[in-house]
Amino acid sequence: MKVAIISGSVYGTAEEVARHAANILNAAGFETLHNPRASLADIQAFAPHALLAVTSTTGMGELPDNLQPLYFSIRDQLPAQWRGLPGAVIGLGDASYGDTFCGGGELMRELFGELGIREVLPMLRLDASESVTPEADAEPWLAELVSALRG
Repeated sequence: MKVAIISGSVYGTAEEVARHAANILNAAGFETLHNPRASLADIQAFAPHALLAVTSTTGMGELPDNLQPLYFSIRDQLPAQWRGLPGAVIGLGDASYGDTFCGGGELMRELFGELGIREVLPMLRLDASESVTPEADAEPWLAELVSALRG
């Protein structure tokens, strides 16, 4: 199974979590595409069987600048071939921001919903105010994701 990992980060933490997710998925026998600078055309050429979004949150609950061009490209084109694919989201944020906590992840969940991507696990919310090891904190959820994708 081919899994495309879409990621956006401000300070690099979400990229580290995405890289760690790719390593775990690869070790479980999946083929992954993770390139923080990937375009929609790159992802479509990969022809994924599943999608994983890993994103931090900026400002008032927005996506990081480096993810916005891909997000808007996907939203504008709504690739029909992704309808029905399994997908999941890891959102990073800081709970002290209240209502906008993991807002970037929520935007990706909404986009996946518009695309008809089946959410196979509830979004993992990684809280920067509680965790210093988000990669390790994501591992139990990633193990569940491997099982869900093998389903």
